[in-house]
Amino acid sequence: MARLFDSIIVVDWSAASKPTTGADSIWIGAQQPDSRLKLAFKSANPPTRAKAVEELEDLLTRCLKRGDRVLLGVDFSLGYPAGTAAALGLSGEPWRAMRAFLSKEMKDKPDNTNNRFALAARMNRLISSGPFPFWGCSKKDELTTLSVKKAREHGPGDLAEYRITETVALAAKKGRPQPVWKIAYAGAVGGQTMTGIPAIEKLRDKIPGMKLWPFEIPLGPLRSDALDEVRVVVSEVYPSMNETRAEANEIRDEAQVRTLSQWFGDRDSAGKLGGLFAPSAPLTDEQKAAVEREEGWILGI
Repeated sequence: MARLFDSIIVVDWSAASKPTTGADSIWIGAQQPDSRLKLAFKSANPPTRAKAVEELEDLLTRCLKRGDRVLLGVDFSLGYPAGTAAALGLSGEPWRAMRAFLSKEMKDKPDNTNNRFALAARMNRLISSGPFPFWGCSKKDELTTLSVKKAREHGPGDLAEYRITETVALAAKKGRPQPVWKIAYAGAVGGQTMTGIPAIEKLRDKIPGMKLWPFEIPLGPLRSDALDEVRVVVSEVYPSMNETRAEANEIRDEAQVRTLSQWFGDRDSAGKLGGLFAPSAPLTDEQKAAVEREEGWILGI
């Protein structure tokens, strides 16, 4: 059975403020066809986000020159809870508006220094005039509109704490995904999202045929005939969804990108990967619209 994707790349991202390698840094894991057209794994551990974008551009360019179609999975949110763009006063399609906003306002330097705390504080001011909904920073980065700890619980009329995909994952006990508002501390995905979305936009400017799922490719079972003009599908992934067992001398982050890329590859070879692009729980028309217009979805949830 023909696979949907010739190569599968999984990225474990990091919002670190200085160059770093090893644990809790960026890992790129790629399953690519060998001389016998069997998928073989290779990994890379770039020290900065700028270097990671360079390596991903080079890797994707080589894949496309070889004629591959690629699945690129990233372990940060590709969207925000429904209503975020409007709360920030942005116009147009919400997912596009958020990407344009972050690409303009996120200052991420080649040495990994970035303004994510200041930007989160500014976004809080626009949304609530106080330290909500973004939270999490060191004491030295605390501002009147950004607190070290969560300022308060989400209530009626607030932006939701979790996206629909995260509530489904929690209900199904597929790990414990963190809210995108949390930008520091263990498991925080907020800072990764703020730095990761602009990085993907830089790649989209350079790599032809790169599409974001489920914003540009509809939510639902994926078939090869829907990918005629698509060279790279970018999806959100959640490594903790699957059990990870590190091999000898393998850092857990590296093991996670290896395990998840292999898991997707095995399902693609068995003709089962396309079904993962449909949510495991039924959605109302309103929920589906929110997912495809602003929130996004975790592949396999």
